[in-house]
Amino acid sequence: MSINLKEDIRPISYIKTHAADMLNYINDHKNPIIVTQNGEARGVLLDVESYQNMIDALSLMKLIQISENSISEGKLHKNKDVFAELRKNIEAI
Repeated sequence: MSINLKEDIRPISYIKTHAADMLNYINDHKNPIIVTQNGEARGVLLDVESYQNMIDALSLMKLIQISENSISEGKLHKNKDVFAELRKNIEAI
């Protein structure tokens, strides 16, 4: 996904009058549209698949951050202890 400055930056008035075309464009090209108002960037129009991928990536980054914080705080468990506990729990079922 790369931004084409000529095609991917549009004023809100253009989006309003060409909404269906813009939705087709973002779904076909997978490029976000930067929406401007009074010459300033004010929003982004993005296809659903790209949005979901972005949310998934951010969620993964959050999990990595939580893990890094746990490591720095010394909240670690040896893998052999974790697996032993899991085996114990499975046997109890």
